[in-house]
Amino acid sequence: MARPEQVLVLEPQHELKFRGPFTDVVTATLKLTNPTDRNVCFKVKTTAPRRYCVRPNSGIIDAGSSINVSVMLQPFDYDPNEKSKHKFMVQSMLAPYDMTDMEGVWKEAKPEELMDSKLRCAFEMPLENDKTTEHTALPKSASASLDDGEVKKIMEECKRLQMEVQRLREENKQIREDDGLRKRKVTSVSASHSSSMATSGMRDEGLSTRILALCVLFFVIGVIIGKLAL
Repeated sequence: MARPEQVLVLEPQHELKFRGPFTDVVTATLKLTNPTDRNVCFKVKTTAPRRYCVRPNSGIIDAGSSINVSVMLQPFDYDPNEKSKHKFMVQSMLAPYDMTDMEGVWKEAKPEELMDSKLRCAFEMPLENDKTTEHTALPKSASASLDDGEVKKIMEECKRLQMEVQRLREENKQIREDDGLRKRKVTSVSASHSSSMATSGMRDEGLSTRILALCVLFFVIGVIIGKLAL
């Protein structure tokens, strides 16, 4: 029995294009539209699962609504002479009215209930004259633009932090210099004060010694005078 025709509308219909360079993740967007009055379950499969990241790769599309699927090609060494053999398949089925477990629905689905559409993958490199204008003229996916914006913010934050670190280093250096100057001043004042105290102490000590010597001399003279008087 032939399978029913695909009810979902795919954009693009037949080919997913990935535009290089391929040194970073390249994202293509697949739009799935459900024009029916029934909810539709879908799955996205690929012949090269290690080369792509698909978000979301399965789910339910409500009646009369759409969903965007991001297909992210991982970085690889691009060979223009090698033709891409990668393919994608969008598999779908009408969701049961009493559905509670989507995985269970897929396992129990009959072959005649499944619908599918296949897409080829094409890799393109920007032309030489496009390289200088690709950032302004070429449209990018929302995820790619978001990644670029995040990278720019991170770079700006790094520069700001580097400037802040440099400023703190200069402040720390100035504080060290001021602290060293203050310590030298304190040491100098302390040395002067100690010297003055030492000099004063020596003077006081010398004066005390002279007074003591005079007292002893007066005592001796008094003793001698006393003996003469006797």
